[in-house]
Amino acid sequence: MERAGHPGRRTLLAGGLAGAAAALTGCAATRAASSSTSASPQARPTTPAAAFTRLMDGNKRWVSGDLHHPDRDPNRRQFVAQEQEPFGAILSCIDSRVPPELLFDTGLGDLYVMRTGGEAVGPVVTGSVEYGPMTSATPLVVVLGHQRCGAVKAAYESLRDNKPLPGNLQAIVKALQPAYEQAAREGGADPVETMARAQVTLTAADLRSNQDLAPLVEKGSLAVVGAYYSLDTGEVEVLSGTP
Repeated sequence: MERAGHPGRRTLLAGGLAGAAAALTGCAATRAASSSTSASPQARPTTPAAAFTRLMDGNKRWVSGDLHHPDRDPNRRQFVAQEQEPFGAILSCIDSRVPPELLFDTGLGDLYVMRTGGEAVGPVVTGSVEYGPMTSATPLVVVLGHQRCGAVKAAYESLRDNKPLPGNLQAIVKALQPAYEQAAREGGADPVETMARAQVTLTAADLRSNQDLAPLVEKGSLAVVGAYYSLDTGEVEVLSGTP
């Protein structure tokens, strides 16, 4: 029996269950609304200028902290499960502090990403960069170097001191030698940073003019951009090839 003014166990239990049901209903509605919103991804940029704008807008959000985290949910996973059409291809360094998908605030299926020490290239890497533009009309390639690059510093010191690095690390040194030679000609207060920037511009120029990508660049369906990432600010600086 319930005493006057004091609800019994059954009353409390019924009220608790009703409150839990209402909370679950609210959560379900929130999830449904979220799913509905994320199920409609942004239209894929189809021109170099539009793709470049999408990337740089994402980088501005990264710098400011106003991130959108687009295309990163189960709906997007299902949307791209059968096929992909990335709007950009990024050749960047292996450095753990330079993840392209994060610093451009992009998501699943948005970018092809190739990462090598100091953006070193060879036939396999070049073929990987060519894959998007040549097979799925990817309109933008970005060669992305960065501040305080350990690979560039190691290659610089190896070449300066004529001391080869062990194992296959020497292959990176060899690939970066043209950038070292350009940096030596240019001089500057920080030769490693000069070399890192030279590596970006030389690599972007080589890709822009190679026999397979050059025709796409000439007709305006592809742009190859050289860019440089600041570890201090998070900002991407364009060095060459702005579409």
